[in-house]
Amino acid sequence: MSSPASGDREKVVSKLPGWLRQNLKVRAAQHGVEIQSAVEQGIDAWLALAATPSTVETVGADSFSTFLPVGQWDRFRQTAGDRKVSLIQGLAQSVELWLEKNPAPTVPSAKYPRRRIVCNQKGGVGKTAVTAGLGAALAEEREALHPVRISRHFAAQLEAVSSDDPLEVEDLPGLGRRTLLVDFDPQRHLTTQLGREEIPMDSSIDSLSKHMTGEAKGDIHDLVVPIEDDRYGGRLDLLPGCQDGFLLDVALSKVRFREAALERALAPLEASYDEIIVDCPPSLGLSMDTAIYYGRRREDEPAGSSGPLIVVQAEDSSADAYDLLVTQIEDLRNDMGVEIDYLGIVVNLYDPRRGFIATSSLEAWIEIKDPKVVAVIGDLTDQRKAVRLKQPLLSFAPRGEQAATMRALAREIS
Repeated sequence: MSSPASGDREKVVSKLPGWLRQNLKVRAAQHGVEIQSAVEQGIDAWLALAATPSTVETVGADSFSTFLPVGQWDRFRQTAGDRKVSLIQGLAQSVELWLEKNPAPTVPSAKYPRRRIVCNQKGGVGKTAVTAGLGAALAEEREALHPVRISRHFAAQLEAVSSDDPLEVEDLPGLGRRTLLVDFDPQRHLTTQLGREEIPMDSSIDSLSKHMTGEAKGDIHDLVVPIEDDRYGGRLDLLPGCQDGFLLDVALSKVRFREAALERALAPLEASYDEIIVDCPPSLGLSMDTAIYYGRRREDEPAGSSGPLIVVQAEDSSADAYDLLVTQIEDLRNDMGVEIDYLGIVVNLYDPRRGFIATSSLEAWIEIKDPKVVAVIGDLTDQRKAVRLKQPLLSFAPRGEQAATMRALAREIS
């Protein structure tokens, strides 16, 4: 059935099975085309066939409407009659044909995995929550749609992070990247938040610190554990933390070219991942130098692919800690002659109801410009509940405001 034309298109109402409609919606989003254009192309391809293709299962089909060029549906209806297939079956075949001609785009493999160094020497700003949320957002299924916050204007962000205002969101396909989360903080919050066992502090058991200092006896792959949830499809892993990280700075003082110790330790893992996210300790010691160095721009690596992602809060003590961290990064950059690209600033746990201190502090962060603020994450309950239940935020509340903002952050720094 079709309704009167609007412009050069007319509304068409038919039926499609739910699974096929979902596949169409996801694939159209992956290719950046409108659903009506995909259906139009599919029908054109179906009309051009010399014979009727295989039957598509349409049991349970329900209402589906779109806008097609004026006259196309009439041609389709005539051809369906000639081929002795129902309009529902013909439309399903057309959509299936478009899906076959437009497979899901593949993600090209980069020379190096992107290395995100989540840092701030001040504790309690939420580095671990950002690490876990960002990693989950990067790994989510590409064949499914997820709500993503699409506002890029900070005036809108100030309003949107308030729990009283709805977020402007758009359903987009997941990024589907193979992601490794590295718990580099001896407090091991990332490990416990994700419900995994920490590595015991035992002289006979390897840890990341031992791989960095050359004391490990086994393969670092053996330390990695999966984050099991269908939405990540086996693409999200964790290298758990160990309490021996408290002793790492002392041990590194005896290591040759100590700045590269983290890179040497993680090098065997790099070929298995598109993204490596390091949850750093609240420290300005030697271990932090190794993390900053690991995030430097490598030869032939595009600018902005890797580097420090600085997590702060909208209050004064975060500003003091930020200055100290930036000084350390700049000193390492100058002393070693390396390129270090800031990925941006994340203002975490923001709540405008805290008044002038919060709002004026946020304005001060936004005024920095280089590096710029790339996300403002509201202080809502979803993250706290997810931590309590030892689940990733995007598993616990996949359609919540914080989850939508984490996905926006993943896209902003990609």
